[in-house]
Amino acid sequence: MAVRLGDVAPDFTSDSTEGTIEFHKWAGDSWVILFSHPADYTPVCTTELGTVAKYADRFAARNTKTIAVSVDPIEDHRGWVGDINETQGTTVNFPILADPTRDIATKYDMIHPNADNKATVRSVFIIDPNKKVRLTMTYPPATGRNFDEILRVLDALQLTDSHKVATPANWKDGEDVIIVPSLKDEAELKERFPKGYTTIRPYLRITPQPNK
Repeated sequence: MAVRLGDVAPDFTSDSTEGTIEFHKWAGDSWVILFSHPADYTPVCTTELGTVAKYADRFAARNTKTIAVSVDPIEDHRGWVGDINETQGTTVNFPILADPTRDIATKYDMIHPNADNKATVRSVFIIDPNKKVRLTMTYPPATGRNFDEILRVLDALQLTDSHKVATPANWKDGEDVIIVPSLKDEAELKERFPKGYTTIRPYLRITPQPNK
């Protein structure tokens, strides 16, 4: 069964490069980026894991933990981590889950038989502190994931959770946002958006990002 937006992220217990992980317990009250890899010692994934390690401070600033999963066994993971650190000039500072039984891959619908009936596809899940899935993305094998985009979506999700706004196309943190159409009370509008707003259409009202 596919994992859809708004679903509770499936829980699991798995061995990892940082010991046994009970996923929901490990996640705690943090946001989580869970991302999968078809196999160890693959070139695109090596660069991705290195990038996530380099972005550790950016994720930490957003109360976000990162965790990877591959169907290969833990012994392979440990060897791969050495390669990642050496070739990418970083230190992997997050767990990589071992999933040789495909338990996690099955729960998160990561096996796509028309692509490969054994390896996992390269998926990304953003999971909020309530363990709800807030974003899913699946990439083709030869295209490296854009972790700047993942950070951008994370910023948008955290912003829109705390304010009655949405983000326009190509929005980046610090830029103007859209007031949600359901908010119509003038007193509330003035209270929530003291910097004011511009009405382009009744359903399209632009305001400076309220938490900046």
